[in-house]
Amino acid sequence: MSNDKLKWIYLCLLAVVWGSSFILIKKGLVGLTPLQVGSLRTLFAAIFLLAIGFRKLKHIKGKQWMWITFSGFFGTFFPAYLFSFAETEIDSAIVSILNSTTPLLSMIVGIILFEAAFVRKKFVGVMVGLAGTTALIWSGANVNPDQNYWYSLLVILASLFYGFNANVIKTHLQSLPALAITTGNFMVIAIPAFVVLWSTGFFSQEVLAGSQVPLSLFYIGILGVIGTGAALIVFNKLIQISDPVFSTSVTYLVPIVALGWGFLDGETFSLFQLFSGLIIIVGVLIVNSRRRKV
Repeated sequence: MSNDKLKWIYLCLLAVVWGSSFILIKKGLVGLTPLQVGSLRTLFAAIFLLAIGFRKLKHIKGKQWMWITFSGFFGTFFPAYLFSFAETEIDSAIVSILNSTTPLLSMIVGIILFEAAFVRKKFVGVMVGLAGTTALIWSGANVNPDQNYWYSLLVILASLFYGFNANVIKTHLQSLPALAITTGNFMVIAIPAFVVLWSTGFFSQEVLAGSQVPLSLFYIGILGVIGTGAALIVFNKLIQISDPVFSTSVTYLVPIVALGWGFLDGETFSLFQLFSGLIIIVGVLIVNSRRRKV
């Protein structure tokens, strides 16, 4: 199968998986703290990836470990905690919507720091998607006036980190297998994540005896293995066969899935938000459309 077709399959697969991740974070927070959710998500993913990808680490050479470390912390470690804290105040679907600023931030980072070419068509598509995102945020604030939207800044920061990470992978880690990149990321961040988890008192009898903890661990286990570990392998491969803007445009489709889960979980949203979601999809199509040859 050609890369042009394969990248769309990867994009849709990631949209479904990551669109489901936000509701899993929400369920995990029922019995766990944000720091515990972020740490356990990382550790579950690390165990899974080291089990299947340890042999791939031999592909990482010398200076590449510096970029693997950067990618691990900015592409996974910090965002895991930022999203968990954001969902203590904002609905899971709204967090996913805010995350759709990633392609715009990825483009800006690429132009400023990585000498990426400015493509007007892509910029127009990103702005259309961003307009849909803005409309979703505005309507969400009206529908849920009791939520603290200052926490949206945490999501924007996480999205900026994702933008950095996508450009680093495309620029400095293009030659490595996707599984090697992802396994290397988690080997680097596993110990810091364990230290954070230990500092929360998670292993105390009082915490482990909590009635909600087993179910929360189940949700975070799914999130770590499938929503983080397996999904990042696919994402890193997607970056390699496309470009950072296309890859991060998955965050425009994620809110559509997340809104569906939010609706099933009793979160409130309006028809205007659905219309805004359609605008987001239009933005994705513009960003990734090809100029027809005459």
